[in-house]
Amino acid sequence: MVSLDVVRRLPKAELHLHLDGSLRPATAVELADAIGMPLTLEDAEHRMVGPERCTDQAELLTFFDLPIALLQTSEALERATAELVEDLALEGVRYAEVRWAPRLHLERGLSIDAVIEAVATGIARGAAARGPTTPLIGLIVTAMRQHPPQANVDLAERSAQFGAPVIGFDLAGPEATWPAPPHAAAFNAARDGGLALTAHAGEAPGVARVREVLDFGVRRVAHGVTATEDPDLVALLRDRDITLDLCPTSNVQAAVVADLASHPLAALHRSGVSVTISTDDRTVTRTTLTDELVQTALAVGLTDDELAAIALNGFRRAFAPPMVMQPLIASAALAWDAWRSEASIS
Repeated sequence: MVSLDVVRRLPKAELHLHLDGSLRPATAVELADAIGMPLTLEDAEHRMVGPERCTDQAELLTFFDLPIALLQTSEALERATAELVEDLALEGVRYAEVRWAPRLHLERGLSIDAVIEAVATGIARGAAARGPTTPLIGLIVTAMRQHPPQANVDLAERSAQFGAPVIGFDLAGPEATWPAPPHAAAFNAARDGGLALTAHAGEAPGVARVREVLDFGVRRVAHGVTATEDPDLVALLRDRDITLDLCPTSNVQAAVVADLASHPLAALHRSGVSVTISTDDRTVTRTTLTDELVQTALAVGLTDDELAAIALNGFRRAFAPPMVMQPLIASAALAWDAWRSEASIS
C-alpha cells in the first residue's frame, strides 16, 4: 500500500500551485502586524484555510482575500515565495511552477514589473537558503477574468519581456460570471512573447468554459474537471494531448465533485487523457503534494503503476525547456521505478 512516508521521499513535480493561497498563516500574522492589522493565528487560519466543502468556486476564492491584502509589498512577496520554496523542498518536490496574479498586488504602489521582480527574487532567496536541495521553480503569471482585457494584454507583454524564471501565462478568476474569450488578445501576446499557455476552467457547472480556453491554444488546463460531462470534449483533450492539472482536494472544496472518491481523475487517466496532481494552494486546501498524491490514489483506487505514471507526468508536462527537464525526468523515473519494483515484491 502506498504510504505518506515513502511518497514524501520520492521526487515530485507540482504544476498547479498558487503563491497567495500558500502563504503560511504564521507569516500572515507577522505581515499583518507590520502594517498595524490586528490578526491572531486563529483568525488567520479561519480566513485562509477553506472548509472541506464550499458552496461553489466563488466562495472558495474568498479565502484568498486576506493573503492578497497582505502581499502588497516587495518584501512580503519575496518572503512568501522564499518560504514556499522551502516548504516544497522539505517534502521532496524537485520541480514546481508557482503562479500568481501580479495585478492583484498593486494596491500599495508596486508596479507589475516590481511584483514579478519580488517573486523572482524570492525564488533566488529560497535557493540561497536551501542550496542543492532547492527545487527548480518556474513562474506562471496569471491574468484575472474580471480585469480589463487590455490590461491583461499589457500584463502578458510585460511578463514575456521579464524573461526567466517566468515561463508561462494563465487565466483565473470567477468562471461563472466572467467568460474567457475577451482575453484572447492577452494569450496571443503571451504566445508571441514565448510563454507557454495554460488557463483555469472547469470549476463551474458545464463544459463551455473548458472549450473556451482550448481556443487559446493552451497546452494545459488548470482543473478542467467538468470536461467529463462531454465525451466529445474528453476525446478532444486526448487527441490534442492537452494536460489537465487536477487538484482533487480543491475540487471537492469548490463543490465540483462530491468527495475524493467521486473525482474523475482515474477515469480520465484510464481513458488516455494526460493528467497531473497538484495541491492548487497548500494553505487554502490544508494539504501538501505528498498528501494529495496518497489520499487521491487511495480514494480513487489508483494502482502503483498508475500513481507513478501520473506523478512522472508532472515532470514530463512541465513548461521548463526540455533540456532542463530531461535530467529531472530521468532521475524521477529511476526513483519511482525502484519504488514500484519494491512494492511488487512486498
